[in-house]
Amino acid sequence: MTSTMPEQAPTVTIQEQVPKLLGQVAGYVGHRTIAVGLRSGLIAELATSEAGCTAEELAERLRLDPFYVAVWCRAALATGICQRAADDTGDPADPAGLSGVFRLAPHVGTLLLDVGHPSYLGGVFLVLEQPEVFDRFERSLASGQRMWWSDCSPEWISGVAGTGTPFYTRLIPAGLDRIPGLAERLRAGCRILDSACGSGVGLVRLAQTYPACHVIGVDGDEQSLEQAGRRIADAGVTDRCTLLRMPLEELAVDEPVTMVLNNISMHECRDIERVTEQVVGTLEPGGWFVISDFPFPDTVEALQSVPGRVMAGIQIFEAQIDDQLLPRSAYPDLLRRHGFTDVDQFDLSPVHAVTHGRRAG
Repeated sequence: MTSTMPEQAPTVTIQEQVPKLLGQVAGYVGHRTIAVGLRSGLIAELATSEAGCTAEELAERLRLDPFYVAVWCRAALATGICQRAADDTGDPADPAGLSGVFRLAPHVGTLLLDVGHPSYLGGVFLVLEQPEVFDRFERSLASGQRMWWSDCSPEWISGVAGTGTPFYTRLIPAGLDRIPGLAERLRAGCRILDSACGSGVGLVRLAQTYPACHVIGVDGDEQSLEQAGRRIADAGVTDRCTLLRMPLEELAVDEPVTMVLNNISMHECRDIERVTEQVVGTLEPGGWFVISDFPFPDTVEALQSVPGRVMAGIQIFEAQIDDQLLPRSAYPDLLRRHGFTDVDQFDLSPVHAVTHGRRAG
């Protein structure tokens, strides 16, 4: 007879559980060390010195307290974003490790400071410390009070633009080049629409990458569009960009477009079915709908991976605007339900998946 008793979870001792929890504490220390280093300029200053420098030199350059800077350097060394200079083995008379020559570990400067790099991560550390994420979530645990982008600070809007930039960098043009037939149309010139364009990072990149195209940016948030207007003006592409304020559920343009792009915002739609209907009506026959978003895990094992844990943190904010990230299978199913053809999906990073399809001709 086959047993119907539930399978017992494996026994874990308290000694085995302790290091798992301490690992969370260590991760928090590392996150705060990096965030302090970014805001204070310590990481940027270290990036200018390939040979490294002492804590005293760092403090003098930035007009900071030398003892505090030395303590930060030690924390950065522990976190792994800094290392000792090659010829510096430490001072035996300084067992606390506060002296010596420090420099950034390989590639850390690129990953934390180079906003234009496809693997840029610096913005994530700063945006997760904004009050709109954990602070407001904790305050609203009892009330469950929701908010919207218009309730967020300009600093939050700018911070989100920083975290979204590498998604556009990976997508334009390399990601779009992977979609059959699309790159040729974009380079020949057409009308393209960036839905939920935010503060305009993608608009500028699209306009600069495809100078023969006219780019339409649509967003429902006024202060995001104000930032977008300044951004496209500063980039000198105002003549090839149009900004429209409307919710995506009411998406409409005067002429059909060849491509509708949505970058890390499709999961925020109040009515995703209605939005997709509007996209179909906006596209020309054979036009492309490209969804660039977080591939949220659909298993516990994947959720507990590093990318899954990061996306779980992002959901802390998403919950407050009454949204949640969608599993990667949701978007191909969505496009097929609305009659799109040639539906496909690929990954650009562990936290970045692209889904695309064409409007039936």
